[in-house]
Amino acid sequence: MNPADLGLPVDVPSTALFTDHYELTMLQAALANGTADRRSVFEVFTRRLPEGRRYGVLAGTGRVLDAVENFRFDAAVLDFLRERRVVDERTLDWLSRYRFSGDIWGYPEGEVYFPGSPVLRVEGSFAECVLLETVILSILNHDAAIAAAASRMSSAAGDRPLIEMGARRTHELAAVAASRAAYVGGFTSTSDLAAGFRYGIPTVGTSAHAFTLLHDTERDAFTAQVASLGTGTTLLVDTYDVAEAVRTAVEVAGPELGAVRIDSGDLLLVAHRVRHQLDELGATGTRIVVTSDLDEYAIASLAAAPVDAYGVGTQLVTGSGHPTCSMVYKLVARAAGSDPKAPLVPVAKKSLGGKASVGGRKWAARRPDAEGHAEAEVIGTGPVPSALAPHQLLVELVKGGEVVAREPLEAARDRHRAARAALPLSATQLSRGEAVIPTEYV
Repeated sequence: MNPADLGLPVDVPSTALFTDHYELTMLQAALANGTADRRSVFEVFTRRLPEGRRYGVLAGTGRVLDAVENFRFDAAVLDFLRERRVVDERTLDWLSRYRFSGDIWGYPEGEVYFPGSPVLRVEGSFAECVLLETVILSILNHDAAIAAAASRMSSAAGDRPLIEMGARRTHELAAVAASRAAYVGGFTSTSDLAAGFRYGIPTVGTSAHAFTLLHDTERDAFTAQVASLGTGTTLLVDTYDVAEAVRTAVEVAGPELGAVRIDSGDLLLVAHRVRHQLDELGATGTRIVVTSDLDEYAIASLAAAPVDAYGVGTQLVTGSGHPTCSMVYKLVARAAGSDPKAPLVPVAKKSLGGKASVGGRKWAARRPDAEGHAEAEVIGTGPVPSALAPHQLLVELVKGGEVVAREPLEAARDRHRAARAALPLSATQLSRGEAVIPTEYV
């Protein structure tokens, strides 16, 4: 069974209203003056990485492809636009037949990116491309922010697994997208069942403090959980006294107890004490899982602790302090006229305050050094130099309106692991710094 084929309550019948009012008013004006059909190229990029970050992680590409396919103006949507007088009848008639028929190229999901990287390129008529701006940016800005935080956390965790458990800390629909992005960034499982159902991500979970508090004694709670879930379960040991709880847990489950979870206190100190106690009790194979408002810095600080897995919530689903990537969607080229064969003319925004853009339809390549590690993100608008041709980054995602590059989520996850490994070693440092490789324009 493919869960994506079933549909979910979290799905929507159309993504057409996941947009801004002015996208439609621009469309109306362009239709009126005859420029709506002018061939155009839009690119998604960010001018800078969040402060202190060494690289970005592209996530959400698969969701963008779904959103483009579902960008349809059905009768209910058109009635809403008509009642609100958002656009005129001519525009409504055009929207009723809307289907994206252009091409989309982009960095494959899971790839890393840097300032100026053209992570997505959308080509078609101005009318059909401009409408996609907001929904594309809302997906990529959110998912890439979560994936970047997840990547830093998974790098800090090393081989220890990470559990995404932030559903209760964000919007219920954003939680599903966050879980997906975290999986791309290196997390191994999620507590969110909707994410498991929709995307096939492994789900985990046992009990909360409420289950212990429900029972007359902690022993009663542990006994009930082990009886129901088996000795391989994870028992939460910090409701009352940790040392007493660990002792009781092993007495109830025996030395085959799967794991204990610590959710409060000085995690470094408590983890060492619990490991020592478990070993003394003969539960040498019992794992220790820690939670409690972890971020990449807290995870790194526990590298020497006897911790076997981490559960992360709030800091992950909020991008660990950077909930957006500040990606933008800019027109970089448009045809010189309405003739389909008219040549493309580079266009660019000239602005003060660091908001200028670079015109032209771009390619991108990541130049390796002699040892095969990335040394520069090279971006150009002319012919691709032969030395860089094997290292180009953009792949075709949509051709003539048809998705041609849909892939399993595992592929994006594996790609990210490989892309991060190909960066200079300093990319994984958590200390503040600039992008780990420069962006060069040719």
